[in-house]
Amino acid sequence: MNPDNTPVSPILPGAWLGMVGGGQLGRMFCFAAQSMGYRVAVLDPDPNSPAGSVADRHLRAAYDDPAALTELARLCAAISTEFENVPAESLDQLARTTFVSPAGRCVAIAQDRIAEKRFIAEAGVSVAPHVAIESSQALAALTDEALAAVLPGILKTARLGYDGKGQVRVGNAAEVREAHAALGGVPCVLEKRLPLKFEVSALIARGAGGATAVYPLAQNAHRDGVLAHTIVPAPDASPTLVAQAQQAALQIAVRLGYVGVLCVEFFVLEDGSLVANEMAPRPHNSGHYTVDACATSQFEQQVRAMTGMPLGDTRQHSPAVMLNILGDVWFPGAPKGNRAAPTTPPWQEVAAMPSARLHLYGKEEARPGRKMGHVNFTAPTLDEARTAARDCARLLHLVTG
Repeated sequence: MNPDNTPVSPILPGAWLGMVGGGQLGRMFCFAAQSMGYRVAVLDPDPNSPAGSVADRHLRAAYDDPAALTELARLCAAISTEFENVPAESLDQLARTTFVSPAGRCVAIAQDRIAEKRFIAEAGVSVAPHVAIESSQALAALTDEALAAVLPGILKTARLGYDGKGQVRVGNAAEVREAHAALGGVPCVLEKRLPLKFEVSALIARGAGGATAVYPLAQNAHRDGVLAHTIVPAPDASPTLVAQAQQAALQIAVRLGYVGVLCVEFFVLEDGSLVANEMAPRPHNSGHYTVDACATSQFEQQVRAMTGMPLGDTRQHSPAVMLNILGDVWFPGAPKGNRAAPTTPPWQEVAAMPSARLHLYGKEEARPGRKMGHVNFTAPTLDEARTAARDCARLLHLVTG
């Protein structure tokens, strides 16, 4: 078995597919795979995981449990993952006997910001000026002048950082050293803060035989490091910028030998230039709109890519806006850290909006900051979709930018 280079023979509906990870992305993958006639086994230790609750089989074990990995590989003709913080070694173990998409080495690169930035730059795509800080000793060896070249900046942990976690804004060398110590002296990247105009994400898919499919460019807004909303097609992106971002994502996928859905997030700077921020080797939050606005959703596309089926049509039939729904919606007006009892959001009023499509993830407990669902808005025009999204945001007491 050579999962990196050998195209898979088509794996037809009726076969078992595996998913390592039981979160909401895995849940939506299950829906797409099952609608196409596949059966899905999910490996996740949480007995109440969103994906495990809808899978045909739920293996309740750690991601590195040898017996569970052996069983998953025995059962499934192809296996994927829904987030990049699963052990890459587990994916490598699975790949010895079955097809894994994305491959463990692709996930390993995305798990480490130092390796990721190096790889993206080697693929010929621009990244922000940065300094890799592998240890406290390495930081001590850097002069204040060397650090000043990338200041003011953001110090980011190299591993296990997502949704703004593990990040500290720093303005001078002393703050860098203080922040690094506060982060435990772990490997970090010090990245220069750039004059940001807006953010976009390029969502693409690549099959095992090298075929590719490209979705429209999405424009994103974040709040506290978490995606707040996505607008597609990106309203502020010129045709040239759209083509540049999509081509850059394809370059990265080809260099990775990637199979599956890949999202690459970019910063668009004030001068119009494009800088890659990070990549996600999986379907992505900013691609949720595809379920209601495109001929083929990102989740169906992942199924198609990993099974060797033809890639689907990425045509967007309706302009779309996606609103991310965090657990804060259950605590309207409450300050951070509030422990008041949650209240049920006005879902009936959301459902009454003609352009709204509500997607909740089946999580039992709402907590501030926890991703609980999203609402997609599709309409004949982008202005109509944006107006509906703003109306819903007010209804749910959402701050979207």
